[in-house]
Amino acid sequence: MRKQVKWIMAGVVLLFFIGGMLIYPYIKSSVESKDNAEPGGPGGPSGGGQRGSALNINAVVLDYQALVDNTRSLADILPDEEVDLSFEMSGKITNIYFTEGAHVEKGELLAKINDRPLQAQLQKLEAQIPLAEARVERQGTLLERDAVSKEAFETVTTELEKLLADIELVKANIAQTELRAPFDGIVGLRNVSEGAFTSPSTTITKLTKIKPIKIEFPIPEQYSEDIVPGTNIIFRLTGALEDYHAKVYAVESKVDINTRGLRARATYPNTNESIKPGRYASVELTKKEINDALAVPSESIIQEMGRSIVYVYKSGRAVPAEIIPGLRTSSHVQVIQGLSVGDTVITSGVMQLRSGLPVTIDNLQ
Repeated sequence: MRKQVKWIMAGVVLLFFIGGMLIYPYIKSSVESKDNAEPGGPGGPSGGGQRGSALNINAVVLDYQALVDNTRSLADILPDEEVDLSFEMSGKITNIYFTEGAHVEKGELLAKINDRPLQAQLQKLEAQIPLAEARVERQGTLLERDAVSKEAFETVTTELEKLLADIELVKANIAQTELRAPFDGIVGLRNVSEGAFTSPSTTITKLTKIKPIKIEFPIPEQYSEDIVPGTNIIFRLTGALEDYHAKVYAVESKVDINTRGLRARATYPNTNESIKPGRYASVELTKKEINDALAVPSESIIQEMGRSIVYVYKSGRAVPAEIIPGLRTSSHVQVIQGLSVGDTVITSGVMQLRSGLPVTIDNLQ
């Protein structure tokens, strides 16, 4: 029995020995590969590895450049002035003097409603003026001679003043039968015809002033202190490539609780009236501009333990450099400290980099 156990133990040991001999080459190959990948290994940064194992990267050579912090927002094109024209009183339209789509001047007569009853009333009152004035003159002469009382003189004087006031009232009513342009502009399409009965609720036409025009746009909260009356802006019409320059003239006094922004308006001369109100536009807002900034692409920065790190290409290897960032735009970040003009900053594969890693530049900008 003991002899049988010994033979079994010997067989187990033999099997382990043979198995170890078979897998030893694979274990050795794996260890050697790991050693070559370590920084201190033969193929690591300090071991003088072959160029074929280096990481291919893109890089940019730093130089001074203009850096602009701006944003775009949608805007509405508004007329400088616009109003729906209607009569102040009801009546039958007797004349329409304007041509649809034509330019009119302030005060120009556009339409008229029947005022014949008022004109007759005016003539009746005006015919009474000579008699009323003669009474005042006669009572004044008698008052100087103490032939009448002062009360009698004041009575006829009051009657004359009342007559004149009635005349002014009728003239005011006659003026309400005339539709005149309140400002220079372009009249729209008319909604009534001669002979129609109109009331103050009836819109005769629309009058629009489009020289200049207004550009209304929202301001993000972080730009509220930078966009003030007098600020120059650039806007572009939807579907067009031309840039237009306008100037802000008014900004709302409070931040909207829903959008957390403000609305502002700018004016554009529109001297040839080529831009029509109602079109959509985009406004470019500039918060800050630096003409000689040292900046790196945003994708080259790694945030590590509260620090901003970039990798610089030096003698075929990646070397980390801590920077102090400044102005940020959508594509670049200003470097206040940590880099110099002429440094070559790695812009691709930054998450694979480590100090001393061999790299080769595929694309240098």
